[in-house]
Amino acid sequence: MGIRTAVVGGGTVSRAHLAGAQKNPRTELIAVCDLDEDRARERAREFGTMAVVDYTELLDDVDYIHVCTPVQTHFEIAKTAIEAGVGVVIEKPSTVTSEEIERLDELAAENDVPATVIHNHLFFPTVRKVREMIAAGELGRITSVDVVYAGLTPPDMVNRGSWVFDLPGGEFEEGLPHPIYTALGVGGWPASEDDISAQTVRSRDYDDDFAYDQAQVQYVSESGTLCHVTMLCDTLPQRLQIINGSEQSIVLDEINQSIFRLDEDYTRSTLARSMKGFDVSLSQVTSTIDNARSVATSAVDDSWETAAETNSHFAIFDRFVDAVESGADVPVPLEQSKWTIKIMEEIRESAVGDRVVSAASDEVDDADGDESVPVNV
Repeated sequence: MGIRTAVVGGGTVSRAHLAGAQKNPRTELIAVCDLDEDRARERAREFGTMAVVDYTELLDDVDYIHVCTPVQTHFEIAKTAIEAGVGVVIEKPSTVTSEEIERLDELAAENDVPATVIHNHLFFPTVRKVREMIAAGELGRITSVDVVYAGLTPPDMVNRGSWVFDLPGGEFEEGLPHPIYTALGVGGWPASEDDISAQTVRSRDYDDDFAYDQAQVQYVSESGTLCHVTMLCDTLPQRLQIINGSEQSIVLDEINQSIFRLDEDYTRSTLARSMKGFDVSLSQVTSTIDNARSVATSAVDDSWETAAETNSHFAIFDRFVDAVESGADVPVPLEQSKWTIKIMEEIRESAVGDRVVSAASDEVDDADGDESVPVNV
């Protein structure tokens, strides 16, 4: 009998979790749970497991659960599981507030229970490679990390479910953990909360009163790395990481999974400048060949080992089972998720502050144009 698990929540993202639990030879998928019984049964039929509507009925029979419900429910479900001695894999965003994820971290330590969060973009093959290069010192001292995620879903579009409309930034906000935890995973944690600053924009009006649809944040890490994240919707998609090191720098394109190394001075001559275009093109071609080779390998090799190398969700599931079985480190520490939520809170505060200032400015403008407003003389 393998490690026993269940998926709580039968929405869009549950399919990735159900597929991983079903495919992993070290896990046994015993159930999928959803308050909507019809949805639970639909997912259960799809993945050949049992359907339930009350996740607490499963806690005596599983080693860990996947929490794939709306974010507003994550804390209570994860708390209940951890207190029952059951590990948790929590979808992002992990919780609504940083206080909630900090409490889960404390409970996991008190109960000696593994807990992790789905920060899957950190486990894309090229991102793993770059992180390994940084850990090995190949880039030297990391001086800055710039992350650009453009083309994120606008606030008023439904992607994960209508529950996102309760967030200040709607569906846009639901996607922000990806670029934020990417910066944290590459550049490190902020030195302190005071080192985090954010700016937001609401670029257009919406039927619902969303606070923002564009955001940027920056902070200085504990090691002195300047980290900056730009997050945009209503643009063509881009997912770039620009990592500057004292020995060499990296431009990582997550969309085509390419890495371009900057290890020479292209400004030193006209010939050198012209060579940069050639080197970038060569890097793109090399990455395309590597990606094609990876796809071809996956097509002929259906093993879990290959899947865990190429599928970022499966990579997290694989490492989490190690944590359940042997007490190994979890793939994503809750501290990283804590900083992700703290940064999102800074973004929310900026958005609300901008709205208050804007409203006050509008009131002043209205007053300026109203002849009935008394004026002191």
